[in-house]
Amino acid sequence: MPKDFLKDAKPNYDVIVIGSGLGGMTTANILAKSGYSVLLLEQHYKLGGMATWFKRPGGKIFDISLHGFPYGMVKSCRRYWSQDIADQIVQLKGVRFDNPMFSLTTTYNRNDFTNLLCNDFGVEEAKIKEFFDFARGMNFYDDQKITTGQLFERFFPGRQDVVRLLMEPIVYANGSTLEDPALTYGIVFSNFMSKGVFTFKGGTDQLVKRMHQEMKDNGVDSRINCSVESVNVERGKVKSVTVNGREINAKAVISNANLSTTIFKMVGAEKFDKDFLDEARDVRLNSTSTQVYMSLKEGEQVEHSTGDLLFSSTSKEFSTDKLLSREITSRTFSFYYPDLRPNPKNRCFIVSSTNANYEDWSTLSKEDYEESKRELVENTLDALEEYVPNCREKIDHAEAATPLTFEHYTRHERGSSFGTKFEGLGVSRGLPEQIQGLYHAGSCGIIMSGWLGTINYGVIVANDVDSLLMKQASSVS
Repeated sequence: MPKDFLKDAKPNYDVIVIGSGLGGMTTANILAKSGYSVLLLEQHYKLGGMATWFKRPGGKIFDISLHGFPYGMVKSCRRYWSQDIADQIVQLKGVRFDNPMFSLTTTYNRNDFTNLLCNDFGVEEAKIKEFFDFARGMNFYDDQKITTGQLFERFFPGRQDVVRLLMEPIVYANGSTLEDPALTYGIVFSNFMSKGVFTFKGGTDQLVKRMHQEMKDNGVDSRINCSVESVNVERGKVKSVTVNGREINAKAVISNANLSTTIFKMVGAEKFDKDFLDEARDVRLNSTSTQVYMSLKEGEQVEHSTGDLLFSSTSKEFSTDKLLSREITSRTFSFYYPDLRPNPKNRCFIVSSTNANYEDWSTLSKEDYEESKRELVENTLDALEEYVPNCREKIDHAEAATPLTFEHYTRHERGSSFGTKFEGLGVSRGLPEQIQGLYHAGSCGIIMSGWLGTINYGVIVANDVDSLLMKQASSVS
C-alpha cells in the first residue's frame, strides 16, 4: 500500500498554506502562533522551496542556490521565528569582484562602498552621498517609471565601471535588470548597504530543520509529498483545496506557489474578473539560473582570502543580456568553508551560479541536454582554476542543475528563481479582492524576493489573513 501522507489530517482547518518556501512557512508559523489551525502542504519531499538542500554520499551537502541577504533578516527571524534562528545568521565579510574593469574585495556596506567609489573610482563624495540617500529614500509609492539604467545615468553618467560595481550583485539577488523600474534596485541595494551581506551558518538544512520544529511547536500540521490539484471556490469565497485526491476545507488559503500557477491552474481563470486576468497575463516571470555544485576532497581546503562570494567575469563590460547568455562570461561563486557549514568530513563546498534563459535549455534534445550539462561543469572548473589552483585534483564531486532542474523539483514555472517581476506584486496583493480568503505569499519582484523579502511578505500576508479571520469570528459572535 502506498503511504498516505494525509493520514489523520483533519477535514477542516482555519488556514491552508500551499507550498513551504520561506514565505509560506513564515505565514503558517505566525498564524499558528496566533491560535489558528494551519495545514501546510508541500509537493516535494522536503520543506524549503528554493531555500533547501540536497546530499550526496561521503558527507557532501549542498544548498541548491547561493544565499546572501541583508541584516534585516536577523530582525525578521528574531521577531517572527526565534532567537535561536536569528543567532545563526552571520556576516560574509569577503565579497569579491574580479572582472576586466576592476578587482577588489569589500564588506559590501555603505561606508566601504563610499571609500571604494572615492578612492578607487574617483567619484566625488557628495555625489556618492546623494545617490545613497536617494536610493535609501525610495519606496513603493515613488515614481515607478524611471529605470535602473536611468537612475545610474543620472548620478554616474558614462561610468560603466561604477554601474558594474553597484548593479552586478543585485542582478543575482533579485533578478533586476537595467530596464526594470529603479525601485526594484534601490530598495534591495539599500537594504544590503545598511550592514553588508549575511547568511545562515550551518546551511539551509539547519535553517529549515529549526523552522520545521518551530512550526511543529506552534501547532502547524506540515505535510510533504502533498500536491494541491485545485483551490475550490464557491460564491466568490475560498471553500477548500483538493490535495492527493482529497478535499480539505479552509476559511483561508495562502498560495506560496508561483503566482501564475495559482491563478490559472489551481483556481482557474473563470473565477476572476477579465481586467484582473489581463493584468495577471501581463506579469513577467523573473529570470532563472544554472548551478554547478562542487565538493572538495576530505582535507582539501580553499584559502579564506578567496572570498565568501566571488563575482567573477571575463566580459569587458557589464550587460544583463550577457549575464543570461549560454555563452557564460559571468559566474558567482559561493564558498562554504567548514567553519560556515560544519560537516563531519571537514569538507569545503563551492557553488557556482549563473543567470540563464529557460529556452536555452528547454529546447534541447535529451542527448544535447546531458552534453550541455557536462560542458557547464567543465567550463565552470576552467573558470574556477584561476581562483582555486589545481581544482580538478582537489574536487571529488561536481554536478550541474539547470532551469529544467528547478522547474522539476520546485514546480516554479520556467524554473524562475525569483518568482515574478515587479508588476506581479499588485496582482498578488489583489487576489483577496477577487476571491475572499485567497492570498498569495510567493516571491514577486521589488522587496519581495530573496530570503528577507519572502519572509517579510509572509508576515504581511499573515496579518491580512488574521484580520479576515477576526472579522469572520466577530460577525458570527
